[in-house]
Amino acid sequence: SFNQKSCFSFYLQNSNTKIVSLIRDMKREYKFIGKGLHSGLAVTMVLKPAPANTGIKFHRIDLGEDAYIEALVDYVTYTQRSTMLEHNNVKIQTLEHLMATFYALGVDNAIVEIDNFEVPILDGSALPYVAAIAPDGLEEQDAPRKYYDLKETISYTNEETGSSITLTPADKFSVDVTIDFNSKVLGVQKASFDENTDFIKEIAPCRTFVFFHELEFLFKNNLIKGGDLENAVVIVENAVPDEELSRMASLFNVEKIERRPEGYLDNVKLHFENECARHKLLDVLGDFSLMGIRVNAKVEAVKSGHRINTQVAKLVREQMILNS
Repeated sequence: SFNQKSCFSFYLQNSNTKIVSLIRDMKREYKFIGKGLHSGLAVTMVLKPAPANTGIKFHRIDLGEDAYIEALVDYVTYTQRSTMLEHNNVKIQTLEHLMATFYALGVDNAIVEIDNFEVPILDGSALPYVAAIAPDGLEEQDAPRKYYDLKETISYTNEETGSSITLTPADKFSVDVTIDFNSKVLGVQKASFDENTDFIKEIAPCRTFVFFHELEFLFKNNLIKGGDLENAVVIVENAVPDEELSRMASLFNVEKIERRPEGYLDNVKLHFENECARHKLLDVLGDFSLMGIRVNAKVEAVKSGHRINTQVAKLVREQMILNS
């Protein structure tokens, strides 16, 4: 059986990087069929093992044999409610849950074949990916895994949103996330990740979330076309008139929806009291994986989102280049 903690090994010092065991890829292919969260388009995606030092690359097979894009923050062009990469007319959107899975399970090399531009949302979490990959374990490859040692503290604050991320040099990678939406339902939630965290059980099942009052705006602005009541936690701050609940139910093509007393729509049951914070942590892992190398740093993220995640990831990439 697959042991999540076996993805991490003891660190060995080596110049500006740390090398940990051997890099890994998947043992076989995995196929997923679903729809894009924002586009609503049908998509088939196949995860394929790749040679050492390939990294993670997406292949848009609908665009031709040469339509590849590397999963690097250099190519981020859009961060509204998802992360999008675009380079040489190849576009990939909403890749963060898949990338978080690759990072946390220890998959260093893979080709992702996909026949549309948006990764399928599936159940809104990373659980379908780990449920497929983890039982098979991973294949070690004949090349060392490298880590980058952060040279100095990197801190970024968005004064407009109040979000901030600080990375400080450390011997290993860890993340502390705090979310605060000024919500009486959510309150202030925290979640953490380090080498001892069981990603499969504690982070992977945590689904994307949305506030009830945002739904109509998102629909009108051509977002969440593939959203449904099986792939998101819906937060309902206040009591909602029955006619409004009925109208939303019709948008989602379900017979009836109700607000639970604790302030959530009755479409799904929470996996954890702080599931929303854990999902934000999942997003941080996915966006930070776009640095292209594992970084030894302590990360403190407050009110984070895809925009600030990728802005900070770019700052780390810039530091890496300066110190190379």
